[in-house]
Amino acid sequence: MSRRRAREFALQMLYQQEVTRDPGSVVARSFWGVHAAAEEARTFAGHLFGKSLQARSRIDALIRRHCDNWKLRRISAVDRNVLRLGITEFLFLDTPKVVVISEAIEIARKYGTERSADFVNGILDAIRKELDAEDAERETG
Repeated sequence: MSRRRAREFALQMLYQQEVTRDPGSVVARSFWGVHAAAEEARTFAGHLFGKSLQARSRIDALIRRHCDNWKLRRISAVDRNVLRLGITEFLFLDTPKVVVISEAIEIARKYGTERSADFVNGILDAIRKELDAEDAERETG
C-alpha cells in the first residue's frame, strides 16, 4: 500500500475526529474496524493522525498566520485537514517538503473542490518557507 493511501486514511480519520469530536483513540478504533490496510500503511497513517492531533494548536497557528482574511473555521474541512497533515509531515517527519506539498496537492485534488489544490499549495509553500527560514536561523544563530 502506498504512502499516499496512508495519507488519505489519516485525512479521513482527521475529518471523522473533527466532525464527531471523539477522542483520537475512539476514531482510530472505529476507522480501522471498517478499513483494511497493510500494517505499514496503518502505522504511517496512525502516526500522522496522532501527531496531528497532538500538535493541533501549533499547526492551526501556522495555518492562521498564512491565511490572510480567512478564519480557520471558514476553510473547508477537507482543505483544513489536508493542510494539517502536510504541516504534520513538515514538523515531525523527514519527508522532503516538496514531496509533502506534492502529495497534499494530489489529495486535495481528489477530495476537495476545484480550488483546493491551488489553495493547499499556496498555504503549504508559505509555511515551508517560514519553517526553512527558522531552520536556517537556528543553524547560523
